[in-house]
Amino acid sequence: MDRRWTAGAGTIAGMRFSDLHAGPAETLVAELRDYPEWHRGRERYGVWMVPVDDAALLSYIGDVRRQLADLLHPDGQRQPHLTVFVCGFHEPQRVADDDFPPERLQQQLALLKSGTGAPCSLPLASPDSFASAAFIPVGDPQGRLAHWRRLLGQASEEVRPSAYIPHITLGLYRRRVDAQVIRERLGGIDAPAMPMAITQLHYATYDTRSQFGPLHSHHRLPLSARAVLR
Repeated sequence: MDRRWTAGAGTIAGMRFSDLHAGPAETLVAELRDYPEWHRGRERYGVWMVPVDDAALLSYIGDVRRQLADLLHPDGQRQPHLTVFVCGFHEPQRVADDDFPPERLQQQLALLKSGTGAPCSLPLASPDSFASAAFIPVGDPQGRLAHWRRLLGQASEEVRPSAYIPHITLGLYRRRVDAQVIRERLGGIDAPAMPMAITQLHYATYDTRSQFGPLHSHHRLPLSARAVLR
């Protein structure tokens, strides 16, 4: 989730409706438009992510999106995924603080290749929601995500307005809805019956002018049992 989808409030971005004491009072409506004040003419934005490619999980995501279709913007071409690390604008050199030049990407690739560890599965919980978006929470009981993020952070500071919360986005809100309504709607949806299997990490970019445009994978890094965690 990038800063366009947080209404400029990093603290709001991390608030969840499941928090009965400190959660949002209502949803934030996502404005679908180009954000030139954000990208300033830069065309691609880069993230490390894990695409969802399991048929059963994709079916579950599709079903939940249909149940919440009256609340969410259509998902467009952006495939379901778990963001691991937000890199910044995919630029040939670093001019602004949020630019991500090739040398930093190469450093991250080298760090990950030194110790990604074996393929793994991460547990999924019942759907929850930020003020701006509904999502599926992703657990990290063995610290695999934390390990990859530490490696990536050695080469580049993450571009992030709020604390990292592992999740698969279900959709952005198109209506302003009271918190109690969101809790009731989400409370009627069962948790996924399957975990999220991870066999690869992808470095991908998307078109900054399209909020729901597809992710293009530039690098696919397979996890291997021989890649010892370090």
